[in-house]
Amino acid sequence: MTGRQADQKADSPHLPVMAEEALAALAVAPGGLYLDGTFGAGGYTRLILAQGGQVLALDRDPSAIAAGAPLVAESGGRLVLAQTRFSRMETAAREHGLGPFDGIVLDIGVSSMQLDQPERGFSFRFDGPLDMRMEKAGRSAADLVNELEAEPLANLLYLYGEERASRRIARAIVAERAKGPITTTAALAQIIARANPGKPQEIHPATRSFQALRIAVNEELDELTRALEAAERLLRPGGRLAVVTFHSLEDRIAKQFFASRSGRGRAASRLLPGETPPPTPTFALKASQPVAPSHAECARNPRARSAKLRWAERTDAPPTPHKEGR
Repeated sequence: MTGRQADQKADSPHLPVMAEEALAALAVAPGGLYLDGTFGAGGYTRLILAQGGQVLALDRDPSAIAAGAPLVAESGGRLVLAQTRFSRMETAAREHGLGPFDGIVLDIGVSSMQLDQPERGFSFRFDGPLDMRMEKAGRSAADLVNELEAEPLANLLYLYGEERASRRIARAIVAERAKGPITTTAALAQIIARANPGKPQEIHPATRSFQALRIAVNEELDELTRALEAAERLLRPGGRLAVVTFHSLEDRIAKQFFASRSGRGRAASRLLPGETPPPTPTFALKASQPVAPSHAECARNPRARSAKLRWAERTDAPPTPHKEGR
């Protein structure tokens, strides 16, 4: 729920959550071609490069792309870095003449870099503008908070934040903005805390609402669904897809995708008359799912506690037909 890049000591700032587990799932080999759909601080990309792989890395955040320029220069031509959403990975791969891929890794959510920059407005730990836009473009969290009516705002908080007090919080927001626009993270967090006071041992009462707004602003759940489908089409037979998530909504999407693509469900012999046989599995699950971070990592980095890794290996079955509108 809190982000994808680990809080690390100054001597290893780029080690992502569940790095060892994700790299093992990818089975990185020298000379292999990999796609890092969530470049961030370059954690997974650096590890893949260190093992001799070639990488196409994507990030929708222009700040991450700019910060990654030195790594591109150091890579000896083995790293291509592109600013785009990971749902558009097929277009990026085509534009750079790369593919099919031996592995694709997606580390879902907001990065610690973004959380730790007050001016980005992702966190209420520091006061800053109520922004939350990964691409620094489009509608911001402030736009949603100040423009949505109480009912759609409450629905957003409940759907994307699983916030049980969503209606109470939405009414409080609407009442406060009548006095003036809500433009900062601190102001919004205070409104939420007054409307729905939490207990000392619980997470901050604004946590779920901030998560919901971030997901809505960046269309994160739809992006993940599209990215998983695109990865299925880009992986070669035997290629690996590894997905690290940080909250239940993301994990549910990954779990359902792998379940449907691995042939879990009713066997063809048990179909009722007239039912269509299930498609040939496009992925094979290779381990007990999900994989959790080690106790040592959780103790070292509290942000890892909610992380889950799911991964599977691409079969030689043709990809699932592309849905219209995707």
